[in-house]
Amino acid sequence: MLRTPVCGVLGVEVPIVQGPLGGPWQQGVRLAAAVSGAGALGSVPTALRTPAQIRDDVRRLRDLTGRPFALNMTRRPFDPEVFDTVIAEAPPVFSFALGEPGDLVARVHEAGAVFLQQVTTVEQAERAAEAGVDVISAQGTESGGFCGDVSTMALVPQVVDAVRPLPVLASGGIADGRGIAAALALGAQGVNIGTRFLASTECEVSDDWKAAILSAASQDAVKVTFADQILPPPTEGGFTTVPRSLRTPFVEEGNTRSAHSEAAAAQAEVLRTRVMASMRDGTAHELIPLTGQTAGLVHDIAPAAELVHRLITEAEATLRDLAGLVPANDSADEV
Repeated sequence: MLRTPVCGVLGVEVPIVQGPLGGPWQQGVRLAAAVSGAGALGSVPTALRTPAQIRDDVRRLRDLTGRPFALNMTRRPFDPEVFDTVIAEAPPVFSFALGEPGDLVARVHEAGAVFLQQVTTVEQAERAAEAGVDVISAQGTESGGFCGDVSTMALVPQVVDAVRPLPVLASGGIADGRGIAAALALGAQGVNIGTRFLASTECEVSDDWKAAILSAASQDAVKVTFADQILPPPTEGGFTTVPRSLRTPFVEEGNTRSAHSEAAAAQAEVLRTRVMASMRDGTAHELIPLTGQTAGLVHDIAPAAELVHRLITEAEATLRDLAGLVPANDSADEV
């Protein structure tokens, strides 16, 4: 079975991390449990969750699996009380996104957890390495949710070179085994996958959202350029990012307005009120269904364990096929 050094760091059998989906969208804990149970690393989001909800999430997760998992936080927003709760739950892995890790690294290490940091630029990766994180996830602009501007193909090898020997995961634009093989060729030791796991049996998002992913083309996953007008802003130390979502009338109308600052400002409060209402009634996905460009590669809804097995099997087959393209030399002197 495909295994790289980062598997030992994360305590997993295969080099796949499931990207967390939190906030008002909420994937639930069944997905993370199924991914971890299959030998990869399942992730549980904490954004917009209360400490009591997080404790309950972790209790249910541990009832479902005894395998390693990650608890995720971001700086959009960052709640110190939630961080205290996360540390108290002693997750095997703490993953952090959308902002500088700062002095959180020391506290995570004191709790005995591995620190996995998401970055969207080489400079962010260099600062994370200096801060002492254990693993870096280099996220390309193809990804769903909040992302940067540089493609995975361009970003990953630069980050690998900049932070060597720290292990790097590739994130964004990966939804099958060919993507995993490509990530390894770029120097990554594994991958962080989000959208492919959204369309899984265990993911607790709306069936309508899953169906939309299946029918979407890659170009249907667009940046939500007006997001800062309607969503909570990053807290201190947060990265500048813009979410990627499937097209909806709400996204299309908002993106059109964002090109005209006066119109955007006039509509901001109306849009914000509508989004807040959708968060309360569980329909945020109808407005902004966060999804990456790999939607074009997703053609079925399957159990998460099956997806992990499929991803690894495809990656191994691809790597074997690629190895066959290079003939063995008859002599060490041959070029």
